[in-house]
Amino acid sequence: MQGKFFLTFIFSMMLFFQSFTKVDEVHPYHVGSVEINYNAKSKSFEITGRFFLDDLENGLGKKYGNSFHFNDEKYKARLNEALEKYCAEYFKLKADGKFLKINYVGYEEDSESVNIFLESETVSSPKKLEAAVSFLYNLFDDQINIVHMIVNGDRKSEKLTYPNRYLYRQF
Repeated sequence: MQGKFFLTFIFSMMLFFQSFTKVDEVHPYHVGSVEINYNAKSKSFEITGRFFLDDLENGLGKKYGNSFHFNDEKYKARLNEALEKYCAEYFKLKADGKFLKINYVGYEEDSESVNIFLESETVSSPKKLEAAVSFLYNLFDDQINIVHMIVNGDRKSEKLTYPNRYLYRQF
């Protein structure tokens, strides 16, 4: 159990220390986290991805050949469109052997990070969960994505390091 919280702690500390660097400096870590949480009431997975703001801007820019800027209202529509396409390509989810349709809900930003919100179609009490998570692999060959899967209160976490993108867990 401590290992799961340690990974979350590490990501939080990297965000904290990154706040002390100059805005134009590149941070030395390329890490994000993805939480895949089954909501038994809605019978769907609620997915939250958290990434460094500058990494996500650069990843979208490299993928789509445009300039993207969070914390600037005039880019909001372009960001929503790009994030929806980006998430569809770099995140896949299967429950009990069936691919789930994933809907982009939106994003929320602060000065250093961006939270991306997704939701799956409904599924009844999943026992097997498979995910393909490759956010920012198009930008960094040292990207780490910490993935938390939670089904009925049972939390399982794993660190995916480029190029590994697949995670499989039984609940």
